[in-house]
Amino acid sequence: MPFDNGLAALIQHSDDNIYGYVPTTWICILFIVLYATSTLVHIGEAVKMKTRFMLCTVVLCGVSELIGWAARLWSSENILALTPFLMQISTTIIAPTFTAAGNFVILGSIIKRVGPQYSRLQAYSFGFIFISIDIIALVVQAIGGGIASSAPSLASNGGPVITPPPILPQSVRGGHIMLGGIVIQLVEIVVSLALSAEFFYNYYTRRTIRDLPSVGSTSTEENGDTPTEKKSWKVDLAIEHRMSSKLIIMSWALGFSSLCLLIRSIYRTIELSNGWNGQIIQTQVYFNVLDGTMVVLSMYTLNFFHPGFLLYEEETA
Repeated sequence: MPFDNGLAALIQHSDDNIYGYVPTTWICILFIVLYATSTLVHIGEAVKMKTRFMLCTVVLCGVSELIGWAARLWSSENILALTPFLMQISTTIIAPTFTAAGNFVILGSIIKRVGPQYSRLQAYSFGFIFISIDIIALVVQAIGGGIASSAPSLASNGGPVITPPPILPQSVRGGHIMLGGIVIQLVEIVVSLALSAEFFYNYYTRRTIRDLPSVGSTSTEENGDTPTEKKSWKVDLAIEHRMSSKLIIMSWALGFSSLCLLIRSIYRTIELSNGWNGQIIQTQVYFNVLDGTMVVLSMYTLNFFHPGFLLYEEETA
């Protein structure tokens, strides 16, 4: 049930207010509109440009964020309800993991297109390793969220929990597990950005990490003298390895998207390290700017600079 500003101010400082503040209604609506718009556009782009992997990465991020911000809107109308709080804390923690996975797929494609000899990891290995770590981080965060959400079951005799779940041992344990998942994701993003920076540095300085056989090299069959053409994934350095304007734009866009996710992961790590009742988690503006806004920027960056147009369309041209 909606309440006026006076009642909201009273509840904001109540011990029963899990948030430590009352989520601002218009901000929740704004983020719902932003995420809904980006998600719908991503669905259309993925179908039209045949980049189906975006459906199970960035689109899933948008859907998860929509659920989370809808729950925060619910909390703005009923701040003492436990269900929306648990919904939003779980979904907004997990959601950006999907966009990070999409970024790894795009980066692997850039490496394959520009020149795998400049990368410390092969294009396929890059995507496989980091997406696997991403899945581990997702599972850990989901387990932590599930444990934290099960706190209401700790009530004695099956009765309702009067004390807010975040200060119960079960929720503290769940929070620590979620923090572990966030730290895994943070380290993953830092390492991937470092390897990406090394890759582009190697490309522009023409410093190869591994030697690959050239296209058109010949070999002699073991039981004959007829030379046969040996297939390879290395192409002519002067032509195929020159980055087009589209690839350059895609690379910068991917870097900015990943940077936004990095900022968000740093914030979440500090937030959960500070505890459920810490000042950071109970300050709304931090969440709105360092979580909600960062994920919005990451998603919209991939809307405007879509890999289907900048990367894959060029490969099929």
